[in-house]
Amino acid sequence: MKSIRYALTIAMVASISALANAGLNVGSSVDSFAANDDEGNFWSLQDHIGKKNVVVYFYPAAMTGGCTKQACAYRDHSSTLNDLDAVVVGVSGDSVNNLKLFKEAHGLNFTLISDINGAIAEQFGVATRGGGSIEREIAGVAHTLDRGITTMRWTFIINKEGKVVYKDDAVKATEDTNNVLAQLKKL
Repeated sequence: MKSIRYALTIAMVASISALANAGLNVGSSVDSFAANDDEGNFWSLQDHIGKKNVVVYFYPAAMTGGCTKQACAYRDHSSTLNDLDAVVVGVSGDSVNNLKLFKEAHGLNFTLISDINGAIAEQFGVATRGGGSIEREIAGVAHTLDRGITTMRWTFIINKEGKVVYKDDAVKATEDTNNVLAQLKKL
């Protein structure tokens, strides 16, 4: 019985270790991914590789406090990001409709994509948990915003060659944009 428990413990440790190392790290090549954007159009990483550095940031939920601060900081620094030859894409488990409302409510000037089933988060190794819903009033109209999954707040920079050159898996919403800008200036 002791040897079975030992074997199970070893198997569990190996599984946890594999999960911890799954996903992308600095130096990893990124396979293209695609999803619907905030307008319902098809957005593909492949369309940007070779042209721009791509900032891919995962956030938990549209229209929440930290996520709004983070998105607005990217909005407010769009000129600097453009000067640094970078494009930003925000990824969450929100529906396309949620993303459209979020973008309109805060005048966001970059693409948001819907990862409602968590496939993109999984590719990057971003931790997720169950979805949820929140009630928000936007332009005087009440909305229920449902999301399929809730992602953790992680940020990646993918260079023009399609490699991860920056990864932050402990993002602070109010510091993210400044950290990304500092990294882009080094490229």
